[in-house]
Amino acid sequence: MARSAPTAEKPLASTVQVIAHRGASALRPEHTLAAYAKAIADGADFIEPDLVMTADGILLSRHENEIGGTTDVAEHAEFADRRTRKIIDGHAQTGWFTEDFTLAELDTLRARERLPQLRSTQYDGQFPLATLEQIIALVAAEAKTRGRQIGIIPEIKHGTYFRGIGLPMEDDLLTLLDAHEYTRAAPVEIQSFETDNLQYLRQRLIAKNCHNIRLLQLLDEPAEQPYDVRAMGGTLTYEAMMTVTGLRDIALYADAIGPNIRAIIPLTAEQELGEPSWLVHDAHRAGLEVHPYTFRPENQFLPLNLRHDSDPREINPAGSIAEIRRYLATGIDAFFTDDPAIGRKALDELER
Repeated sequence: MARSAPTAEKPLASTVQVIAHRGASALRPEHTLAAYAKAIADGADFIEPDLVMTADGILLSRHENEIGGTTDVAEHAEFADRRTRKIIDGHAQTGWFTEDFTLAELDTLRARERLPQLRSTQYDGQFPLATLEQIIALVAAEAKTRGRQIGIIPEIKHGTYFRGIGLPMEDDLLTLLDAHEYTRAAPVEIQSFETDNLQYLRQRLIAKNCHNIRLLQLLDEPAEQPYDVRAMGGTLTYEAMMTVTGLRDIALYADAIGPNIRAIIPLTAEQELGEPSWLVHDAHRAGLEVHPYTFRPENQFLPLNLRHDSDPREINPAGSIAEIRRYLATGIDAFFTDDPAIGRKALDELER
């Protein structure tokens, strides 16, 4: 028998956190120092660098290792012969890949807006790509200037793939975090859609007696599998991971889950917000915080009844705030947003 809608749930976290998804990515090209600086200025508690590897083993902040759509690499004639076809996590992709470039080569590129059909391209060509080390330096300086802690929530992208080509990220990430005074004490939360790397990291963190670094298990569409599980021929799905038993298993190695926002409040057939699921309740009972992704401020991404007009490109603060507050009422502990200023407003005005 299906359970009725859960009653009001309170966060496990003492303070609900605003996470800048790839920086202030609704306003600046994602994963650039400019996007992160804007997010911090707009009140983000955490900034999120997705991590991939360069040919010379440097942790670089890009959502994907394929960079044809988010940089001007196609305009560089000297890199024309780097365009290739690869299988990444079981999917064929054609383009330019970070692991085929040294950092010095990548430093010659400039970032572009990932969603030019929806978001402004006025900053295209202005900002270089950013390494994790540069991001840590930025956050440390901003935290000192602003007199507040700013967390970093890095995501390991395509962990199995990079390990398979001799560029594993996990140990390099821990080494880099340990090398900087700021990240030896500031809040850090490492995320992954895979499972083995988080379990490995948990053992490393226990051995190092490290208390400022937490782990976030990301969850994708229910029918999908973590790629490390799929690569090993396993049967575990994200749907199974979101059951009471699955959440208890996650709690053995992770501190929080990161589901899609629609796994918490799904859309109805009319594309409006429906009734909350039991996911937040069940995760909290397992001892896991819930950090869903991603609130985006444009009409294109909002439930139909919260849109301002028919223009999908329009940033709709009122609609986005209303959406975020519906989710805050479910007891979430943090949330990813492309516009941290809107997320900050939704949270702060609710707490007054």
